[in-house]
Amino acid sequence: MSTPITLVWLRRDLRLHDHAALAHALTLPGSIQPVFVFDEAILAPLRSGTPESALTADRRVSFIHQSLESLGEELAEFKGSIIAVHGLATQEIPRLARELKASHVVYAGDDEPDALLRDATIESSLATLGIKMVRVKDQCIFERDEVLTGAGGAFSVFTPYKNAWLKRLEADPGAIGARDCSGLAGRLARHPSALPSLASMSFDQAAQTGLKAGSKGAQALLQDFLGRMGRYRQARDFPSVRGPSYLSVHLRFGTISVRELVRHARTFIQSHPAEAEGAQTWLSELIWRDFYMQILWHHPHVVGASFRPEYDRVCWLEENEEFARLFSSWCEGKTGYPIVDAGMRQLNESGYMHNRLRMVVASFLTKDLGIHWKYGERYFARHLNDFDLSANNGGWQWAASTGCDAQPYFRIFNPVSQSERFDPKGAFIRRYVPEIASLDDKHIHAPWLAPALVLQASGVELGRTYPNPIVDHAQAREATLARFAVVKKKA
Repeated sequence: MSTPITLVWLRRDLRLHDHAALAHALTLPGSIQPVFVFDEAILAPLRSGTPESALTADRRVSFIHQSLESLGEELAEFKGSIIAVHGLATQEIPRLARELKASHVVYAGDDEPDALLRDATIESSLATLGIKMVRVKDQCIFERDEVLTGAGGAFSVFTPYKNAWLKRLEADPGAIGARDCSGLAGRLARHPSALPSLASMSFDQAAQTGLKAGSKGAQALLQDFLGRMGRYRQARDFPSVRGPSYLSVHLRFGTISVRELVRHARTFIQSHPAEAEGAQTWLSELIWRDFYMQILWHHPHVVGASFRPEYDRVCWLEENEEFARLFSSWCEGKTGYPIVDAGMRQLNESGYMHNRLRMVVASFLTKDLGIHWKYGERYFARHLNDFDLSANNGGWQWAASTGCDAQPYFRIFNPVSQSERFDPKGAFIRRYVPEIASLDDKHIHAPWLAPALVLQASGVELGRTYPNPIVDHAQAREATLARFAVVKKKA
């Protein structure tokens, strides 16, 4: 009889260490073959709007491609290889399993609705071939029903969820234990396979602004952040300061393990009591990921509707010429509000946006422009390197006041005061909105309030070199309060 083989289907776990699927495969008999599918069901929408004769540049596809190249080099050191193919995962995984005579296909679960449907389809196809499909948990610490209220229901408010999450971790410390992959050497199958080129998939290499792919890129960022973790709480809100970990894209594609990050946070808390606050705040951000994932699992309707159904009665701006003008101004970073424009331009140029600015620009789109959160969510989904459906949806519904544990609708970010508070000297604005860089620290936050002589001396001509505000914030606030009044009324 031939030696059994297990396929490990890599998806959002592009690494070889602390890897749940590989660790499980090592408990099964026979050899192990890692595989990856550039799924056409995911790639096709990314090419929309691109002429057939042109290549699409997508930073995430380039990041995945580079990470797989790095992964292939690591596997070669263990005398192994990765099989990467381009096609529909629903067809390619059963085909590979059949051709390689696999006994098992092991993969890390994903609770996004489309992923669940895809995985169920593949599992059914494999079952007809007599091949077992095994799901493991990897991209979060606790999932689905693992953290519930005392009454056995799902949490919809973060703080009690966090407290229950921490309590669960104390009772189950193995949840963050490293998944042992040390036995890979000698267990890997070797089926040489060339990585599909980006061009063969109608993609071009996208410029990666300071973004290093693969596990090595993730570890370099982690080591840099460990020296700053104690200052995280104070520094994280200032976009011109190196405050965040910048690991979000690596978490998204699993070039680093979330378990490893939680272990580092807990170790820091224990070993640096004077600076524990920073690590505790960062740990909370990691718990938010789990929180939004379980929200998506328990309430999949949030993908297309408000978490709180009564908020679907809110009347947002209809799609018309005014809508198109306002939305395009927001997308292009030409709203006349410098901090909003700086955030949007950072996103457009790099695929990254500082977390504080994500809240600011989301509030501006929904509360100042009156545009439904789904338009901003889709724009972020198209442009963010670290796009994750559960977190993106949760963040947008939080900002729009339609989600779980959301900001009350009457608390509306003032873009000028946010700018003055979190970019006091305008350093971030000057980087991304250079046309107003000559303005002084006071007037750079609201150029329309600057005296004519100040504007003239700075070379700023409102309406020509930089836009006038596309809305008046005070008036927009009143309109938002009126718009949300409907939720006070009975359906």
